Amino acid sequence: MDTAPLHAMARFGLGRRPSDPLPADPSGWLLGQLRAADAPRFDTPPSTASGLAALNADRTERPEPGKGKGRALFVAESTVTLEHALTTATPFRERLVWFWTNHFTVSLRRGECASVACAFVEEAIRPHVAGPFSAMLLAVARHPAMLLYLDNAGSVGPNSAAGQAGRRGLNENLARECLELHTVGAGAGYSQADVTSLARILTGWSIEVRGLPKGFVYRSRAHEPGALMLMGRRFPEGEEGGRAALQFLAEHPAAYRFLATKMVRHFVSDTPAPADIRRIEAALRDSGGDLGVAAAALVRLESAWQPGTKLRSPRDFAIAAVRALDLPPTERPSIPAVLRVLGEPFMNAPAPNGWPDMAADWSTPESMVRRIDWANAFAQRLGSRDPVEVADLALGPMLRSATLDAMRRAGSRRDAFTLMLTSPEFQRR
Repeated sequence: MDTAPLHAMARFGLGRRPSDPLPADPSGWLLGQLRAADAPRFDTPPSTASGLAALNADRTERPEPGKGKGRALFVAESTVTLEHALTTATPFRERLVWFWTNHFTVSLRRGECASVACAFVEEAIRPHVAGPFSAMLLAVARHPAMLLYLDNAGSVGPNSAAGQAGRRGLNENLARECLELHTVGAGAGYSQADVTSLARILTGWSIEVRGLPKGFVYRSRAHEPGALMLMGRRFPEGEEGGRAALQFLAEHPAAYRFLATKMVRHFVSDTPAPADIRRIEAALRDSGGDLGVAAAALVRLESAWQPGTKLRSPRDFAIAAVRALDLPPTERPSIPAVLRVLGEPFMNAPAPNGWPDMAADWSTPESMVRRIDWANAFAQRLGSRDPVEVADLALGPMLRSATLDAMRRAGSRRDAFTLMLTSPEFQRR
């Protein structure tokens, strides 16, 4: 039996469900998802307007930590978002949404982000995963979730009207992360002066929480006047200067190299081959930063079709495990709760560089014990099903004879299913 269909479902997707037909053309199945529209996921989709209304209410009512309208909104919206991954027919597209959401990390470590975190995914990330990187970068930089998380909403130019009045000061968080984590990367040769300059360029990029319309607002009184230099290029003052600076960074050769490295590392190998990075870099450069073209180039890498070498993150692992049983909604575990147990709570990364993407970060003794314990508890949901049959549907020819023999010798169906979930072939994609 050909391993390519199941490999495509694991490497680029979220793992096979028993009801999923095996794609006759795995590459074509993946490439088709880049052009597909996202299926409806919400009765009432997350929005910046509703999120900021909740935030405004919380600022007025001052609820206890972890409670309030914003937190309730996040709990409801994140549950729907994660449950969508259990049934989506376009898992490669969903994986791309996850990848870019982590690249542009917004974390609930900043509590006020809860109200607009899922709106951030739906408005700034999802629409752009197969479009120009410059469009995604602009949408991210203008989104209230990012402006709150990295403190740009209150950043004031020292020589602006607001700055001269002594109202707050310059905040460099968004500028620093935009350069180091979002675009050109730390090795691009920019200086601290460039960080400060970009921070001044982006002053005035703020949010409206109390009034209408709620969302992004450009506050000219807070903007640093005068043209500014960034990495050898001069940009005019005003909101258009910020747009031009982001366009410049999105299309910088160093950005294409940085993004290509991250994409290959995430989808192919912890130690990306230089030739593979060059292929994706060229796809970005030649297409003007088209992320759909870059994703298609990933699918066409020969190394991407080699046996699984990437350790599944806790979220990848949990989603693949639940998909393997294809449980009805009433029998599924709470995915947000599972991710908290496994150490990767949804949209709660500890720092702006997001969740790690290397096996060494997820294979510590503590992390592996968490996986084994959860797998054993989850295996109770197997019920009367044959674990060998489930393993065959989920892994097919990728199931090793040693794992199959161990499953057949197991003392119970639950033990056999636990062995499948914790096997190297299921843990890796």
